[in-house]
Amino acid sequence: MEQTAASPGTLYVVATPIGNRQDISERAIEVLQSVDLIAAEDTRHSMRLLSGLGITTRLVSFHDFSDRERLRSLLDELHKQRSVALISDAGTPGISDPGYELVSLARNDGVTVVPIPGPSAVIAALSVSGLPSDRFVFEGFLPARSQARKSHLEALQNEPRTLVFYESPHRILDCLEDLLDVMGPDRDLFIARELTKKFETSHLASITECLARLQEDAVQRKGEFVLVLAGKSKDSQKQTQLREGLRVLQLLASELPLTRAARLAAQITGAPKNALYRSALQDEQT
Repeated sequence: MEQTAASPGTLYVVATPIGNRQDISERAIEVLQSVDLIAAEDTRHSMRLLSGLGITTRLVSFHDFSDRERLRSLLDELHKQRSVALISDAGTPGISDPGYELVSLARNDGVTVVPIPGPSAVIAALSVSGLPSDRFVFEGFLPARSQARKSHLEALQNEPRTLVFYESPHRILDCLEDLLDVMGPDRDLFIARELTKKFETSHLASITECLARLQEDAVQRKGEFVLVLAGKSKDSQKQTQLREGLRVLQLLASELPLTRAARLAAQITGAPKNALYRSALQDEQT
């Protein structure tokens, strides 16, 4: 038999809508109605949702700036066999919010943790992006400052898996400019804006085209963003390896026989030895 009422001493991680209130599940509503306590990221924001659903369960705040005392008090409630639901401002708790810390400590304390799955901006954007979704990396929000953001992106430059980021409206243009600088102009980018909300838009194009679109249309710079970026293709990776291999080969060839230099350059960079050797021979002949 399916269980809908909350069980004593259980922490429920409950997904809530990311925009459209109708996306909440019946099970989520039943759990939120039956738990003893709801821990919310922003109680004022969550109160509007809960009131609209007729849920009157006691609400307490739990966010990035909550102190250890608040964390401990929630664990104490669970150890007293009270049931607690954890919700975020939107979507699935623990994804780019402090919920994971409560879940981690609850599990370490032997508390039962139950997911009530539902909306997630990451999965929603990825599912409609048209980019490969069998393997992906979620990076959350990029650093706010350009230098740190570029450094972070440079570390991901050769990542073959699809990359997913969150971004805010006041940084979206700067973010796309840094993506263009680091990732190049031709990589595919899917921009999902205001997912499931009244003015939702989405667009798949090259980074260059996406940047131009937002520069030309101020409306497209408003709202909350999920960016889905194509990973580096195998062909691109091979070309990068070959360029690096040729650079190393040029350094080694001044001191070593060409055959040995090509072999060492291939070992250092992963570029094909024969391709390096052939390219070096062609350079000598021209």
